Amino acid sequence: MGFYYENGELVADGVKVRDIVEEVGTPVYIYSKKHFVEQFKRFSGAFKREHLVCFAVKANSNLAVINTFAKLGAGADIVSKGELFRALKAGIEPKKIVFSGVAKTEGEIEYALSNGIFMFNVESKDELYTINSVAKRVEKRVEKRAPISFRINPDVDPKTHPYISTGLKKNKFGVPYNEALELYLEAEKLDGVEIVGVQFHIGSQLLDTTPIYDASLRIAELIRELEKRGVSVSVVDVGGGVGIVYNEEEDKEPSLDEYARQVESAFEGFDVKLVFEPGRFLVGNGGILVSRVVYHKTNVNKKFMIVDAGMNDLLRPSLYNAYHKIEPVVKKGREKVVCDIVGPICETGDFFARDYEIEDVENGECIAVFSAGAYGFTMASNYNSRPKPAEVLVEDGSFRVVRKRETLDDLIRGETL
Repeated sequence: MGFYYENGELVADGVKVRDIVEEVGTPVYIYSKKHFVEQFKRFSGAFKREHLVCFAVKANSNLAVINTFAKLGAGADIVSKGELFRALKAGIEPKKIVFSGVAKTEGEIEYALSNGIFMFNVESKDELYTINSVAKRVEKRVEKRAPISFRINPDVDPKTHPYISTGLKKNKFGVPYNEALELYLEAEKLDGVEIVGVQFHIGSQLLDTTPIYDASLRIAELIRELEKRGVSVSVVDVGGGVGIVYNEEEDKEPSLDEYARQVESAFEGFDVKLVFEPGRFLVGNGGILVSRVVYHKTNVNKKFMIVDAGMNDLLRPSLYNAYHKIEPVVKKGREKVVCDIVGPICETGDFFARDYEIEDVENGECIAVFSAGAYGFTMASNYNSRPKPAEVLVEDGSFRVVRKRETLDDLIRGETL
């Protein structure tokens, strides 16, 4: 992990967090490039057969972060035109980009085709025909058919938070398993598309990867049925979902070696390239959100620690009731208090932790919210007309601002009276 304590001070890869805050201010996201690189190498190195790791841009869309993975040879899993734009700007090769998402528009599809992406993960029959139509319209310009895989919903319960479960038949994602065969046969007849592979993604933050293995076995059966009908695929996209440790007392990181062997064994004997779409696993524990304590407050017996970051900066606790470890940036060995750690947003749901035991940090001092490298800044908003925080990347014992803090003028850019 890129963050650790030395003599009571929180350090990010050799740089004191307090020094970063003194120069950049709060709230601020701080990322460890070393952590990102090590996680990518661990993940990719676990597999023995040919594969491509596509970083899930939705987890952390900062250009410097994406570029870190581009330099390691990664591709990108994107779900919008904007994410495709970011991936290209950050140096991801178009032929390593997969386009997921349930609502791709004609404009997005044309933009992706024009840039020569690896493949579309098709999520409905309607989308299939839209991609086919757009591809035929622009075929002279792009000189190729649209490469597709179908995202299959294997109806496997990932046993994770319901908001991030995506592989059940009640979820909006993917095509039903029992309809997939006919859709592939239908796609074979279309002039504008070329069948490349099959894709599935059953959910996020899985600490037990067995459900991914179960889903892999179902997908392997589908591939066998396709082969019997003369439909071949050269790619199997396993999606993402491998979880991280948020709570050290309760969570246990999945075994990458076990995960790799499970997936590889499920597709043993198939001449296919494996594609993976990790996001949280690569960046989650490589980022912290640092916030300054503004006030303390007691309502009857309830204590509050009020900080200058809010749910607009880090939404996960409010949205999912998600746990994040929170510690002082500088530990002084003071008594601990049990309190709600809350922000300035005018919502009762604006909190980072409830009834949380923490050293009694004084007004003006800083706390760090850990495991904030994934789905942190990327989900931030300007709610309550609050400028978004800065982002900082620590690398080789120094740091640089990779996204400036927004100004008041940024808040109204594009608006008119």
